[in-house]
Amino acid sequence: MARKDDSRGRYKSRLNATTRQAAQILLLRPYVWRLLRVHVHGLSNLDALEAPFVVAANHSSHLDTPLIYGALPNKFSKYLAAGAAADFFYDKWWKSGPMSLFFNGFPIDRGRDRDDDDRKGRSKDKNVRGMSSALLSDGIPLLIFPEGTRSRTGAMAPFKPGVAALCISRGVPAVPIALVGAYAAWPSQQKHLPRGRPAVHVVIGRPMRPLPGEIAHEFSERMRRRILELHDTTARAYGAKTLVEYAHTVALEKAAKTEISALAEDASTRTDEED
Repeated sequence: MARKDDSRGRYKSRLNATTRQAAQILLLRPYVWRLLRVHVHGLSNLDALEAPFVVAANHSSHLDTPLIYGALPNKFSKYLAAGAAADFFYDKWWKSGPMSLFFNGFPIDRGRDRDDDDRKGRSKDKNVRGMSSALLSDGIPLLIFPEGTRSRTGAMAPFKPGVAALCISRGVPAVPIALVGAYAAWPSQQKHLPRGRPAVHVVIGRPMRPLPGEIAHEFSERMRRRILELHDTTARAYGAKTLVEYAHTVALEKAAKTEISALAEDASTRTDEED
């Protein structure tokens, strides 16, 4: 047991936290805030918050994690540990190093077989129940994106119930955060960094706790609806694209592809019949 505790020591190390905060304040935050025009909303919702807790946010770009760390007060970001995909951020030292330096990162295994949803869910849930739960027990707050991966379309994917299950089992609150404009600033298919300092909003909601008798799937969906509300209310106020609009665009594109496929199949069938 002592070996396991030692392996988690770096996450609560005061020296590491001081070094990390210096890197965030002197390097990371100024750089990101120079790339973007960042607006932070809802800081007063954190007045009564105490660690540990789990930050849950929509995941739309590689900007999301540095935006959240830069927006949160230092007392919350100091020990905040970010869950990151093991297959992407922990396959090379030059990616895992910055995750530890800037974000107190820990790996989450998304599963190697992307087409096997059940296997992927089991793999990730095992990690969340293990390392994530242990860190919360040590008093370390966490940042986990419940979608599991970045959006490729701007729309928000269904939430996996791991974050909600953690909150229920460990008795900690979830802090919902909506990131508005991050996808437009740096979508997944864009190779270069954002240009022209696009506006991005970090919207912090009131901490949420599971209701009596509420199961993980129910609490997870309630968190998702809250983040969607925070996002779209802010997006409408500032003229940005809403998650509902992104989802509508995706649905229209999917319907168009289905129609084209059906027409092509019908044409092929007719050709075969004529032959």
